Amino acid sequence: MPIPGTPSRAELVDHLVRTRIAGDVATPRENNLSHYRQLANGNRHYWLGLELGDRWTDEQDVLAVMAERVGVNDDAEHRHGQDTIDPELTVAALERMAARLRKAADGQQRVLFATGHPGGLLDVHRATAQALRAAGCEIVVIPEGLQTDEGYVMQFADVAVLEHGATLWHTHSGDPMKAILTGLEREERPLPDLVVADHGWAGYAGQHGVDSVGYADCNDPALFLAEAEGTVQVVVPLDDHVVSPRHYDPMTAYLLREAGLAE
Repeated sequence: MPIPGTPSRAELVDHLVRTRIAGDVATPRENNLSHYRQLANGNRHYWLGLELGDRWTDEQDVLAVMAERVGVNDDAEHRHGQDTIDPELTVAALERMAARLRKAADGQQRVLFATGHPGGLLDVHRATAQALRAAGCEIVVIPEGLQTDEGYVMQFADVAVLEHGATLWHTHSGDPMKAILTGLEREERPLPDLVVADHGWAGYAGQHGVDSVGYADCNDPALFLAEAEGTVQVVVPLDDHVVSPRHYDPMTAYLLREAGLAE
């Protein structure tokens, strides 16, 4: 671990299950259902930068989408214990994301990377940004001096993050992405052609009309609802903070190979 080289599809599925990126994941069923309920009840913390209106006020509708797109247990009576992410759905979404990355590379598009989960996904985004730059894409440099109520919006290793107290911050908020896009518009710079992100960074970008792809956990339903509605193009279901960030390396290698971006 990590497995050497770029895995085959079958090897990646096995790896995702063994590292609990997918399969029997660490997030318990009761936490998933609680988040689905909070979203349905209008708690905007769980909307991840999106405007869901009154379209998802029934938590059973949310559960149905999560069962279809993530592979959580579809039994509404299953209230406690283990829940799951279907690794086949994870890999299929990676392949859809790869197609959008290939389009960005072919068009030498402007791409912005951002993460609200730097402890798990920062290096996934960094490696993807590096590969796209090598293919001729412009990796968007964010304006300086941006901040939100939570902290400062910074950029490390080509990835926008939230910094608070000299620490990279975990955030679900869409406000940091709002600050970036507003800042670009204020400087009369073009918006990105594509945002590759997670949490509210991906949600707000899609809501703002920017092509957006990203990653989301089984207790973060908003992005999957946005994918179902077409607001976000691709969402990859996974546990977004497993024991070691190195466990994501084979997944990243597979993504870049499928996109034709591997060295």
